[in-house]
Amino acid sequence: MNLTMRGRLGLMMFLEYFIWGGWYVTFTTWLSQTLHFSGTQAGVAAGATAIGAMVSPFFVGLVADRFFATQRLLALLHGLGGVVLYLASRQTEFTPLYSLVLLYCLFYMPTMALTNSLAFRQMQDPQTQFGPIRVLGTAGWIVAGLLVGHLRIESTAVPMEIAAACSVLMGLYCLTLPHTPPLRMAEGTTGLASVFPLEAVKLLGERSMAVFAIASFLICIPLQFYYAFTNPFLNEIGVTNAAGKMTGGQISELLCMLLIPWFFRRLGVKYMLVAGMSAWTLRYLFFAYGNPDSRVWMLWAGILLHGICYDFFFVTGQIYIDRKASKALRAAAQGLITFLTYGAGMFVGSWISGAVVEHYAAGATTHNWPAIWLVPAVGAAVILLLFLVTFSERKKTMDATDGELAPQSAP
Repeated sequence: MNLTMRGRLGLMMFLEYFIWGGWYVTFTTWLSQTLHFSGTQAGVAAGATAIGAMVSPFFVGLVADRFFATQRLLALLHGLGGVVLYLASRQTEFTPLYSLVLLYCLFYMPTMALTNSLAFRQMQDPQTQFGPIRVLGTAGWIVAGLLVGHLRIESTAVPMEIAAACSVLMGLYCLTLPHTPPLRMAEGTTGLASVFPLEAVKLLGERSMAVFAIASFLICIPLQFYYAFTNPFLNEIGVTNAAGKMTGGQISELLCMLLIPWFFRRLGVKYMLVAGMSAWTLRYLFFAYGNPDSRVWMLWAGILLHGICYDFFFVTGQIYIDRKASKALRAAAQGLITFLTYGAGMFVGSWISGAVVEHYAAGATTHNWPAIWLVPAVGAAVILLLFLVTFSERKKTMDATDGELAPQSAP
């Protein structure tokens, strides 16, 4: 893959995640502080991305991979999505706004898998070539946050308008990407079996995989508290340029990604996952007891823990699944876990987080934030304890040839 192709794919990733980071981080701040929506309404609206994540595997597996060239489908989804997101930014009532945001998420969420798929199809060695290209997506998210924070538009609809314009631009850019025709599906592979094959579902029959899947689902419930309500929290307590400061989480994510191999060799799968869940508990305790004055370091620590929270649990989990499943089932197994986490887990989390925030509302725009953050802190701690006593890694993997369980060396 030549340098020009790397640049084209890198720009694709940058725009892809600039769009999401541009509107989503400050979305609930606009809903709660400007439109005065309730905590439940804000949480449910933020959870529209989870519904998109649940639908995405079926759309990509049953439709996109069969009938459409990837770059053209990306152009269509981003173009339509930009129009819908702009229309959503003009709404002030909950029902039409939520309906449009939900529709937008159904357009956008499949594009994350499609951009990955298009990039992989252009690579000779994805294991070494994908990382440096995908990291530009994180850079796009960071730049979006810095821009929104610098312009001081966090409680307005302008971030959505910027993201909408960028989405239309992305749609046009996708038409210039390399032609990537649909892959021919294997004969007899139809219906839901082409998305989540039975063999991939059967992996959950092994105790360690079942415990991991359940823990992944549960930990995404407190996770949604961070994604949906950190920016409103920081703005409400008087932190300036909150969106810009929150990009510290993505910067720490990049640094922790570099450290994962070192920690993996020393801790193994179980205690890498434990470290990730422990960081969630610690982060929420920092948020509960931090303030923008003498204890501002707690707020910074809570943000910077994002690298450990995300990488040590989710990236380690992806590595774990890759080791447990046969080569033929890895994509399906990853898709199944993504459905359980970013889909079902965060959908449930959006309802619970919204209800908790509304319960502890002290006025139209003020909340008892210490009490709010203690809820996900306790929840993450309970999940951590259950995981510690129930998870026992069986160092086995599915053999790619005959489907039998075969021994695997320790990490």
